[in-house]
Amino acid sequence: MKSYLEQLSEQRSLTEAEMESAVTQLFSEEISDSEMAAFLIGLKMKGETVDEILGLVKVMRRFAMSFTDEISNVIDNCGTGGDGSKSFNISTTSAFVMAGAGLTVAKHGNRSISSKTGSADVLENLGVNFNLPKEASEEILERAGITFLFAPFVHPKVKRIMKVRKDLRIPTIFNLIGPLTNPVNLDYQLLGIYRRDLLQMFAEVLLRLGRKRAIVLNGAGHMDEASLQGENHLVIVDQGTITTKILLPEEVGLGTYTNKDIVGGDAKENAEILRSILNGEHGARRDTVLLNAGLGIYTAMKADSIEQGIELAKESIDSGAALNKLEQLIELSKRYQQEVI
Repeated sequence: MKSYLEQLSEQRSLTEAEMESAVTQLFSEEISDSEMAAFLIGLKMKGETVDEILGLVKVMRRFAMSFTDEISNVIDNCGTGGDGSKSFNISTTSAFVMAGAGLTVAKHGNRSISSKTGSADVLENLGVNFNLPKEASEEILERAGITFLFAPFVHPKVKRIMKVRKDLRIPTIFNLIGPLTNPVNLDYQLLGIYRRDLLQMFAEVLLRLGRKRAIVLNGAGHMDEASLQGENHLVIVDQGTITTKILLPEEVGLGTYTNKDIVGGDAKENAEILRSILNGEHGARRDTVLLNAGLGIYTAMKADSIEQGIELAKESIDSGAALNKLEQLIELSKRYQQEVI
């Protein structure tokens, strides 16, 4: 570890292999909290590279709960959080709409860290049990087309690193890489990030992780979701190529709203908002979900365009399919919980 700390202090980047070696040491008991903190600060001060992010992600996934490779065409739409928008849980709501449109969704998420309410807080309030063995999560994913993977549960080795991060009280690389560490082998990914300057870098990481298609986006107002407020900046990974796009809501037949129109509340309030949208509520919140779910449907190659993806998202809600996916997840997760007890 000493040599890696010296490299970072001299503003020299690590190779992917060096990063894998360093992060493997972080997960060991041999590294002190001070060394761990110095490593994270050194990376932050230097500025992380594609190789360094990729090395970290590979080690995180190696130490994570192992999932089968038999389930294919899986997508995740987890974002980084950290945008300070206080919006309701857009990606969590969108995940059910995507599943209702026929996608297989392995939703990776956590409790609230930087925002008021995390995906886990909302789903728990809705009655979803996510402390499940991998076999149960895999079967739920196969039967319902959607499952929730609670980050601390599927990444048990990061507990000590989380403590150091909390003590540091400043954002580090771990505030960004959560969506990249889904333990399921994803084919597709819709990843919102609050830092527009990192869009290209994350697209390159997803390309090297082998995604068939992925979209990394930063919304209007620098949200980690697509927003109806104005310009959404997209970087699209598609069959080995990377392109950029600026998307306006009017281009896909949606109205314009401010980000204040989609502010949420605590876990109970956001759970009620999620249900109301799936039950057919109209307005800014529904349209925001349509945009984000439509992007996910397009990403997973279920639609030939973003506009068609939005139409399929509307059908998912209006037919009751999205709400049915929520009810299935609640029922199946509770059933497995009772079996474990």
